[in-house]
Amino acid sequence: MVLAALVSAGALTAAVAPAVHGAQVGARRLAAVSGPTAGHHRGVLPDFGNPGGHFPVPPAGRAVNTSHPNRVIGNGRPASCTSAAVVRAVRAGGIIRFDCGKKPVTIVMRATAVVPKTRHLVVLDGRGLVTLSGNGKRRILFSDTCQGTWSTDDCVNQPYPKIVVQNLTFTRGYNGTHQATCTANAPKCWYGGVDGGGAIYAEGGQFKAVNSRFVGNACYRYGPDLGGGAIRVLAQYRNRPVYITSDTFTGGHCSNGAALSSISVQWEILNSVLVGNKAIGWGANPAAQGTPGGGSGGAIYNDGTNYNTLVAGTIMHDNTAREGGGAIFYVVDSGWGKLTLNRSHLHHDRSGQFQTFPGIYDHIDGHDGPPVMIHSTDS
Repeated sequence: MVLAALVSAGALTAAVAPAVHGAQVGARRLAAVSGPTAGHHRGVLPDFGNPGGHFPVPPAGRAVNTSHPNRVIGNGRPASCTSAAVVRAVRAGGIIRFDCGKKPVTIVMRATAVVPKTRHLVVLDGRGLVTLSGNGKRRILFSDTCQGTWSTDDCVNQPYPKIVVQNLTFTRGYNGTHQATCTANAPKCWYGGVDGGGAIYAEGGQFKAVNSRFVGNACYRYGPDLGGGAIRVLAQYRNRPVYITSDTFTGGHCSNGAALSSISVQWEILNSVLVGNKAIGWGANPAAQGTPGGGSGGAIYNDGTNYNTLVAGTIMHDNTAREGGGAIFYVVDSGWGKLTLNRSHLHHDRSGQFQTFPGIYDHIDGHDGPPVMIHSTDS
């Protein structure tokens, strides 16, 4: 991606369009809920998504019926819900539920759960009681249809796996992989290599997250295109959108996109909350001379060609970016695309160096501009 207007080593400050006026809806304070966990401590977690967001969710963005699971993790006792059990269940695939007792439980992952590229469906349903923790050491869930031997003729346009995470909390996931520097026409070099996605990395197939929380996830601090403190998604089947439905993202850190990051992927972010996420890279993209690059999209970093991003029924506040787009960094290098905010409310999202709208950098086919605002506020 090229910021044509970016000059002086990434120090552009774009003219800021006035905020859209209308009925001001203040950012809802995240209500805390607490309960005992398997780690024998009391956790404090935010709500699942934005209860005040009522934007219609299409069937493709809704939770999956898991009343008849293929696999159950646990036998009713917290101690039966282990990292190894999660890894085995994800490898086997199908609809997966947890039975860890009636109280909240935290499972500290000792290894990353990897989805085989040949699995057609993997659904993880925590039923609102399960937290998966990377313990600040590892990514929690990984899927890459282009890694190793391909299972189809076109790994970047493969219809499966369909991955759904719902009614789960992901916390302290971490991926420290640096952005690849290779330029060869090989999968390991595409999209900057396997980088970002502190909690979840999904390349290929189809992905959605429903009624879930992402708290304190992170990825490596530098890199022009590296991102996704919580989720990094690439190469979705037939360019179908990733659905983020009634989810909460808070406390994320990464070079770019401390909650969500992608290249040439469409998003529908519905009835969700993104609060207090930080893009901490330095030097923007392309990296200014003498810098490692990054620092854009405090919560959301979208780059690439031919894609739309919809943020609807959603609250974003107190996200920060060292470079551009305190809340959202949205760049379409070529082709079509549009950033739309519908019934959404942004407040106090700080852009360190450049923006085209309060807390937003919107750049389409070489032109800076504001996003499409429908019944939304930004201040």
